[in-house]
Amino acid sequence: MSRLWDKGAPLDARVLAYTAGEDHALDDRLVRFDVAASIAHAEMLAEAGLLAASELEALRAALEAIGAEHTRGEWHVSLEEEDGQTALESRLTARLGALGGRLHAGRSRNDQVLAALRLYLKEAGTALAAGARAAAQALAELARREGDLPLPGYTHLQQAMPSTVALWALGFAAEIIDDAEGLEAARRRADKNPLGSAAGYGTPHLPVSRESTRRRLGFAVVHEPVTAVQLSRGKAEAQLLFELTLLTQDIGRLAADLVLFYSQEFAFVALPESFTTGSSIMPQKRNPDVFELMRGRSAVAQAALLEVLALQHKLTSGYHRDLQLIKAPVFRAIDSAAATLDLLPSALAGVRFRPERIRLDPGIHATAEANRLVREQGLPFREAYRRIAARLKGSS
Repeated sequence: MSRLWDKGAPLDARVLAYTAGEDHALDDRLVRFDVAASIAHAEMLAEAGLLAASELEALRAALEAIGAEHTRGEWHVSLEEEDGQTALESRLTARLGALGGRLHAGRSRNDQVLAALRLYLKEAGTALAAGARAAAQALAELARREGDLPLPGYTHLQQAMPSTVALWALGFAAEIIDDAEGLEAARRRADKNPLGSAAGYGTPHLPVSRESTRRRLGFAVVHEPVTAVQLSRGKAEAQLLFELTLLTQDIGRLAADLVLFYSQEFAFVALPESFTTGSSIMPQKRNPDVFELMRGRSAVAQAALLEVLALQHKLTSGYHRDLQLIKAPVFRAIDSAAATLDLLPSALAGVRFRPERIRLDPGIHATAEANRLVREQGLPFREAYRRIAARLKGSS
C-alpha cells in the first residue's frame, strides 16, 4: 500500500516493522480523536475557502462513517498502514478518491497526531481524576462506617500516638483528593491547540485559522508560536505521568498498610474472600494479592515518567522520530492506574477492622501526658518530656 510519505521507492519489511513498531496498535485508541480533529480541520478549510460546502459535507460524512466503523470493531490500524493517520486517509481516499487527499492541506502527521493525543490526554486525565475522587469517597465511607475504632498511629513502624480508623482513612482520602486536583491541573499543557503548526513551521501560503480549530475542538488556547509545538512534545505527557505517580504512590502506601494490617502478626483487618487468593501448596493461605498488586503498580507510572523524560532528553529542536516512543509508556501507565482506580472502591468496601485484635501499647499516650503536665503545671515541654520518659522507664 502507499503511505503518506511514499515516493515510490521500496521499503525493507524489517524497516517497516522496526520504525512502525507497536505504533499502529497504539494508534487504535486515538482514532476517535483523530476523526474529531480531522472534521474540525475540514470545517476550517471550508471556512477559509479551500473546500466547497459540498466537499466538506462529503468529507464529514465519510469521516463519521469511518470512525463509527472503527468503534464497532470493523477495522483496526494495521502494520502495513504504519499509523492511524495513514489508516484514516487511506480509507477516506478509498471512499472519496482525490477529495480524500485534499484534507491533508495545511497539516502534517506531526500536528495531526498531537491534536488527537492531546484530546485523549484531556479525556484520560478527567477520567482518572474522577476515579481518584471515587476512591477518596470510598475511604470517607470506611471512616463513616468504622471511624470511631481506635488504631495505633505509627512512626518508624513503632506505635507512637493514638489514632483512629477515621484519622487513618481520611488522611489517605485527603491526599488522593489532592492527587485528583493535580491531575485536573495537569491538563493545562494538553489544552493547547497544535493544529496549524504542521511539521513545526506553519503552513506557508495557506490561510489556515488555528483559532477556528481551537474553538471547534475545545482547546483553551492556540499553541504559539508554531515552533513551540514540537519543542513541547512529551511535556504534557510527563506532567500527567508525574501526577499519576503521586496518585499511585499514595494508593501504594494505603495498600501497604492494609497488607500489613492483614498479616497474622497484626490481624487488624479482615478482607472478603472475593478479594483475596489462595496458595497452590498451603491450604490455609488467603493472600491480599489485590492490595499487593496495587502497591506494586505504583512503580508503573514512575517508570513511565522516567522513560518519557529520557526520550526527550537532549533532543535538538524540531520533530524527531524518537518522540513516537512516548505513547507506549503513557498508555501503559494510564491503563494501569485506571485498572487500579476501577477496583479500589470495591476493595475498600470489603475492608473490615477487627477491634478485638487492635491493641494500643500503654506508652502510646506518653505525648498526651507530657502535654497535660505543660498545661496543668506550667512546665516547659522538655521537662515534662523527661518526667514522662523517666516514669515509663521505671515501669518497664
